[in-house]
Amino acid sequence: MTAKELIYDSAIRAKVTQGLAILIVFSTGYYLYSNIVNNLHQMDLPFGFDFFSSTAGFDIGWSIVPYDPSMSYGRVYLVGITNTLILSALIILFSTLLGFIVGIMRLSRNLLVAQLARWYVEFVRNVPLLIQIVFWFIVVFSTLPGPRQGYGFLNLFFLNNRGFYLPAPVFEANFSWTLMAIVFAAVGSFVLCRWSREYKRQSGQHKAVYRPALFALLVFVTIIFIATGKPLHWSVPTLQGFNFQDGFYFPIAFMAAFISMTIYRSATIGEMVRAGIQSIDSGQREAATAIGFSRFKTLRLVVIPQAARAILPPMINAWLTTVKESSLAVAVGFPELVSVYMQTSLNQTGRAIEIVIMVMGFYMITSLLISFLLNLYNQRIQLQE
Repeated sequence: MTAKELIYDSAIRAKVTQGLAILIVFSTGYYLYSNIVNNLHQMDLPFGFDFFSSTAGFDIGWSIVPYDPSMSYGRVYLVGITNTLILSALIILFSTLLGFIVGIMRLSRNLLVAQLARWYVEFVRNVPLLIQIVFWFIVVFSTLPGPRQGYGFLNLFFLNNRGFYLPAPVFEANFSWTLMAIVFAAVGSFVLCRWSREYKRQSGQHKAVYRPALFALLVFVTIIFIATGKPLHWSVPTLQGFNFQDGFYFPIAFMAAFISMTIYRSATIGEMVRAGIQSIDSGQREAATAIGFSRFKTLRLVVIPQAARAILPPMINAWLTTVKESSLAVAVGFPELVSVYMQTSLNQTGRAIEIVIMVMGFYMITSLLISFLLNLYNQRIQLQE
């Protein structure tokens, strides 16, 4: 093959271009790495992750993962990741549910309901998130009464200026049997649901087996739970002295970040839902009404499944942004990853580059994983042409 033919061969040009791109990326990365190492060496500063196993020596205000100051910076990293994921997951769950409600309210035929939803979206969406977080922390939760004068609900839930207290489950050794029964019931329900859909697709007849089978599986789980001695009880918060003991609690920093971010994100998700529903042709609603569907049934079975194709792509971006926005909780002292690692740990170890790389790596991996899973589901629900 002549040189002219090589130049005009699109396949060869594509391979050469890809090779050059890979070479440039790796060369740039190696240059940055060697430059950082040389500069640190000139300043007599080490580069490495040996500090990961060193004792942290500082306390963390709130953590689900067991932690004490004698543990390592590796455990601090795990605590920060866990706190960040818990906060992000709860925000994603509740903001998505609230966003769907707000989006549907925006399209209500009741003028008052529609305008209230519109004002909610416009106000929340146009106030900076950081200001909302600080507002909820300083103006709302910090002004609550102390534990003795706090608010109680059913003698199970308590809210005061230290946090929100609620019962905590206590699992015994035999609970593993109940857990296995729950897994078996979940798998069985999934298999029955798939079988019912396949049977209906092939025969055109609907078999009402899902609900009876689900009831039977619930009875099965209950029998296993009772037979193993009810290996689950609840630890209820009780006021002892100046604070509550037992149970579980969320500090006010968590509550301020959770509520403000949930409200803020629900406003943007509400607009996504509204736009997605409005993208469905009105003829779909008219056809559903003509065959006797109620408005709720039309929305649930006809409109929402089709609107999901338009809602999900921007929803992916909203969920990714939620995980990254959780770092703003550092403003009110919640011990998420940025607070315990990029502030306290960095100040103590002086390993700025290593710690920044680790924090950036966590956010990047989490975002890529969420994007990958949601894109798989998005491809599944899209129309295949």
